[in-house]
Amino acid sequence: MHISSILEEKFIAIKIPASSKEEALDAMVDMLASSPKVRDLERVRAAIMEREKLMSTGVGHGFAIPHGKTDALDDIIAAFAITAEPIDFDALDNQPVQLIFMLVGKESHVGTHLKLLSRISRLMNNESFRQQLLNADTPADVLSLFEQEEHRYFET
Repeated sequence: MHISSILEEKFIAIKIPASSKEEALDAMVDMLASSPKVRDLERVRAAIMEREKLMSTGVGHGFAIPHGKTDALDDIIAAFAITAEPIDFDALDNQPVQLIFMLVGKESHVGTHLKLLSRISRLMNNESFRQQLLNADTPADVLSLFEQEEHRYFET
């Protein structure tokens, strides 16, 4: 499964005005409200927040991958946000975060969930790619960057 096949323009936000990790996560979950895959938005929100309480998903280099699993949706969904300003995310490297990729999967699809998390992490380890995302002007630009990077990494 490709990241670009689950990420949609309407679930990509640029320069969200979040000033905290909680605000950013809430805004991203709220973006998913229009997805026909979501059956219970508040259970999706709870899954993301509960996972974040276990250990920060701020993985370093200004990037976070909040994720969770719940049966409150019909299929795996994703959202991506770039915050207007870097925010404290309790990241592993103690650096603020500005790029956030949220992934929510079904309880029964653990394998797919883990593969996608690994793929996202691998792509985001590329400093040049992170910088291109920070410079993106539109959700379409972000989606195109993910498609290009994914093709470069995984199709050749």
